[in-house]
Amino acid sequence: MQIKPDEITSILKSRIEGLGAGEAQLTEVGTVLSVADGIARLHGLENCMSFEMLDLPHGVTGLALNLESDNVGAVLFGEWERIAEGDTVKRTGRLLEIPVGEALLGRIVDPLGRPLDGKGEVNTTETRPAEFKAPGVVQRQKVKEPMQTGLKAIDAMIPIGRGQRELIIGDRQTGKTAIALDTIINNRDTGVVSVYVAIGQRMSTVVALAQTLDEAGALDNTIIVAASADEAAPIKFMAPYAGCAMGEHFLYNGRHALCVYDDLTKHAYAYRQMSLLLRRPPGREAYPGDVFYLHSRLLERAVKLNDDLGAGSLTALPVIETQAGDVSAYIPTNVISITDGQIFLEPKLFNSGVRPAINVGISVSRVGGDAQIAPMKKVSGRIKLELSQYRDLEAFAQFGSDLDADTQRTLARGERIVKTLNQGERQPLPVEDQVIQIYAATSGFLDRINADRVPKFLLELTERCHSQYADLRAKIAGGDWSDEVQKGVHDAVEAFASDFGYDLDEEGQPLEETIAA
Repeated sequence: MQIKPDEITSILKSRIEGLGAGEAQLTEVGTVLSVADGIARLHGLENCMSFEMLDLPHGVTGLALNLESDNVGAVLFGEWERIAEGDTVKRTGRLLEIPVGEALLGRIVDPLGRPLDGKGEVNTTETRPAEFKAPGVVQRQKVKEPMQTGLKAIDAMIPIGRGQRELIIGDRQTGKTAIALDTIINNRDTGVVSVYVAIGQRMSTVVALAQTLDEAGALDNTIIVAASADEAAPIKFMAPYAGCAMGEHFLYNGRHALCVYDDLTKHAYAYRQMSLLLRRPPGREAYPGDVFYLHSRLLERAVKLNDDLGAGSLTALPVIETQAGDVSAYIPTNVISITDGQIFLEPKLFNSGVRPAINVGISVSRVGGDAQIAPMKKVSGRIKLELSQYRDLEAFAQFGSDLDADTQRTLARGERIVKTLNQGERQPLPVEDQVIQIYAATSGFLDRINADRVPKFLLELTERCHSQYADLRAKIAGGDWSDEVQKGVHDAVEAFASDFGYDLDEEGQPLEETIAA
């Protein structure tokens, strides 16, 4: 006698339906159909949810990503090589959750919250979902508080506000991470909690970065989420969402957080690898069709909440690496269109000694002066224009003798502004010192000295202001730019300039007179 499979199924179903509600507890269990490259195909999980955690043997965890009509495609975390065809898999009923809380501060963890720094377990019981719906427009308010980076070029011309998403974009080795690190260091005492997400970097680089933050006294206020280069693609894919969830813990408790995603190019690579292994149809450059949504749903979570919700903020600084300065490639254009502006770093400027190597023409902040204190807004108004004019005329600088006086003056002023905006790594400046230095540059006090002496002039000017004008600096930091404060700054810079002395040309005339002649 031959038994038909559908008869057995109907008998089992009738038996199960006959059981009372209190007599048995059903756990939805499935079977591994196939496993390869960290991807498993599972059968029997009919009610499985997208992004649900799944339990497999040998302590392996699965994350359901593809929900198809006859199977579930899941990525595996842990020793997936030990999983074999026919193994049982159980639903947990829980979506992917990330450990969050104060206990993570000062630690290096992986995207699942497991410690990587050898300092013992992370003692926290709080978790947040890795994927979380971004607040709607009613729950937000305008970005208006400055997120000071400590870098004159950025705080003056491309200001970042709390709750903004500002892209840092450029070729490799142009100083992208340095800008993010300086911002973290500059905010160590401002109550901002920083989350640095390292995606696809060498672990030695991440350890060196942690050491740099520690030496600067900023590590205790920072969480480092590391998905190193040798990790599987699913871990790299999860890293920015995990970092964002850790930052959101502080955001929704009325505090301020800063998330650096370094970098989203490698994140997109990991997602492409995962999607192709899951047999999702490829689109442009072999990326799946939803690669835009991949980054938009992450960056939209950056927000300045309204006062009713605690007025917390989460600022995002995504990093994108370009190939040969091509900002029109697929992933760079996607992220540029999601963010509220970009800081574009150029190898040519970097190699010519400009630090940070910002191309002012392409760089922009769509929040603008709203994220600046009043004194900075006033003194920096002209600097971008003068710098742009200088860059346009720079090509003619070699014909110096044939140029008219106005062009010479623009070139001389531009050269001194470039020197003013130059700033070394790990040397963030308080905003009041930036205002005084930029005022000296835009008001013509630097025109009287040789460009090579500009750094010395600014350093000594700042030292004098620290020792003699503490009240003036405090007023500027507080946002006061009244006529009285402006006059105080002018008098202070003028007094210092006369003590510093003018440089003379070959005829013994002050340099400024030569420029104006």
